[in-house]
Amino acid sequence: MNIRPFLLTATLACCSYAALAQANDTSATSNQTPYQYGMPLHVAKVLSLTEPPTLKCKVITADMKYIDNTGKPAQISYRKLSDACSQQN
Repeated sequence: MNIRPFLLTATLACCSYAALAQANDTSATSNQTPYQYGMPLHVAKVLSLTEPPTLKCKVITADMKYIDNTGKPAQISYRKLSDACSQQN
């Protein structure tokens, strides 16, 4: 009995299952919408504002998690000047 085809099939099945699980995991966090000028937000409550730390004054991408007017949680990313710009003259 030749066991190589069985091992190859099992290996490919495990790899495809792992890839499928990873693809499902990344799609769950990608419901973040990039903000476009003029887009209505309908924010009822802001939950968190996050941005990457930087010591330079530059444009960065910040994230906002909020609850909209219908009570559903939502996320949006937007471009802004870093907090380091407010400390410079």
